[in-house]
Amino acid sequence: MLIHPWDAPTHDGEWQHWLAGNDFGQLAVNGPPGAPPLVQPMHFAYTPGSGEVVTHLARPNPVWPALEAAPTVLLSVVDDYAFIPGPWQATEEEPPEHGVPTSFYAAVQLTCHARIVDDPEAKAVLLQRQMDHFQPEGGSAPVAADQAPYGRQLAGIRGLLLQVQEVRAKFKYAGKRSEAVQQRISDRLAERNAPGDAAARVHQQRRLAAAREGHTRTP
Repeated sequence: MLIHPWDAPTHDGEWQHWLAGNDFGQLAVNGPPGAPPLVQPMHFAYTPGSGEVVTHLARPNPVWPALEAAPTVLLSVVDDYAFIPGPWQATEEEPPEHGVPTSFYAAVQLTCHARIVDDPEAKAVLLQRQMDHFQPEGGSAPVAADQAPYGRQLAGIRGLLLQVQEVRAKFKYAGKRSEAVQQRISDRLAERNAPGDAAARVHQQRRLAAAREGHTRTP
C-alpha cells in the first residue's frame, strides 16, 4: 500500500482509535507454493495500545493448515470510502472538467504473528474478550469452558491471537490539495450524502483541522 506523507496518520492514536471502531476486515494468509493467498473475512477485537488482535474461526476452516505452515499474516481493514468526481478536485486555476477523479478511504494493514489457541480455558478467555467488545451492554451468559451454553460449543472453533509486528495506515482524503479545494470537496460530499460520504467528510474535516494546527507529518 502506497502511503504519501499527506495521507499518513497524524499520530498513532488516529489509526488506533479508527481501528478499534472498525472491527471487520480480511485476514490474508500465505497459501501453498504456487497458490494464491487465502483471504478470510472476519470480525475481530482490537484494543488501542494492546499490540494484539483476537478472533476465532470455525474448526473446519481451510485457513488453519496455512497458518500452521506460515504464521506471518496480514490483517487488512478498509472503510469510510467515497468516490470523488474529477470536477470536485480541480484546482482554482483550471476548468472543472480538467479535475482528476479519485477515491477517498481509510485503511489499516497489520502484519501479525498468528498464534492458534486450542486450550479450552484459554479459548474461553479469548472468546469472552470478543463478547465484551461486541456486546458491552451484556445480555449473554459468561463464556466458560465447563459451563453451558458455550462450553460444549468451544470444541467447534479455534481461537486466534494476532500479535502485531508492523502497522501501515493511510487516510486518503485530499491532504495534498489546497484548503479551498478540500473545502469544496467537503461541501460536495455533504450535498451528495451518498453512503460513506458523511464518514469521509468527517475524516477530511478532522485532518484539515490538524493540518491547520501544523500536526500533519512531513517527509
